Amino acid sequence: MSDFEVKQERIKAFMAERRLNALILQRVSSFAWATGGAASYVNTATTTGEATLFITPSGRHLIANNIEATRLEKEEGLAEQGWQFHVGPWYEAPAVADQLVDGSRLGADGPVPGALDLSGDLARLRANLTPVEGQRFRTLGRLCAEAIDSAARAVRPGQTEYEISARLAYEADRRGAQAIVNLIATDERIYDFRHPLPTGKELKRYAMLVLCGRRWGLVCSVTRLVHFGPLPDELRRKAEAVAQIDATFLDATRPGRTLGQVFERATDAYAETGFPAEWQLHHQGGPAGYEPREYVATPGSQDLVQAGQVYAWNPSITGCKSEDTILVTDSGIEVLTAIDGWPTVPASVGGLVCERPAILEIL
Repeated sequence: MSDFEVKQERIKAFMAERRLNALILQRVSSFAWATGGAASYVNTATTTGEATLFITPSGRHLIANNIEATRLEKEEGLAEQGWQFHVGPWYEAPAVADQLVDGSRLGADGPVPGALDLSGDLARLRANLTPVEGQRFRTLGRLCAEAIDSAARAVRPGQTEYEISARLAYEADRRGAQAIVNLIATDERIYDFRHPLPTGKELKRYAMLVLCGRRWGLVCSVTRLVHFGPLPDELRRKAEAVAQIDATFLDATRPGRTLGQVFERATDAYAETGFPAEWQLHHQGGPAGYEPREYVATPGSQDLVQAGQVYAWNPSITGCKSEDTILVTDSGIEVLTAIDGWPTVPASVGGLVCERPAILEIL
């Protein structure tokens, strides 16, 4: 079967297991997942797209207005996939869903009147990637790594966070990876905020660049840090500790383990490196897919790590962070956002040395 056919079989099985007569998919991520990467958004920051998929056991329906239908048909190729188009004028609310199903058991990927909210279950379904999606993630990881590497090496003191953000967006977009998360902090703002939206502040010595790049609907995450001049001793200690924690995450992410077990290994590493409470200040990441994190790992989580999944862990200690996107395989992990030539910190886990990204020092 093709990748699209595999996805449709999974959707049918999902619906049968939950005894659904129809499944409504409105999220941008779900739309891309079910169609093999098609874009239903106009506003890149929106969660809900401009078109809706309405899937029944016997048919695949696409509901859109007359503005969006042409692009979805001609550029995204959705008519060729077998989606039956239901097109209405842009100035009227679509009522076709009422005509397709009357009084049936409905499921949806979010809050929809009269439907079961199955958003959590669908996030887990999206996170179980096909081999084609894994290959796409490999390409996307390389593009995001190249983008953040180029942007980070172009950083200079005196630049504003807006300027650094613009460079990161440019480097991602010109490679075809849309920068849907573009966070920049400099100097003290790295210590103050875990999610630093860029500002007009000028860089003095220390910069953090965070990118979530999207292509084919998939989202890849990566963080890198740059420091002008030698690292202060305390910052170097934190960088080495966060590298050790990151290496522990990677070593623990093996098929068959629960996310709770992975999380416990990592929180132990926080304590062993002298920062026992830092994990409580920010989420640690989790499975990626058509969202930056389809769901985040939490203490005691019973979700299982599976081969073929992609994870983005992001351990942080105040003032320092480590983040790459990895692909889990039966034989180990692949770091999809590794950057050739970027400095690394060796971390020993289970008797093996794992190289994790260091802060780039420009002396």
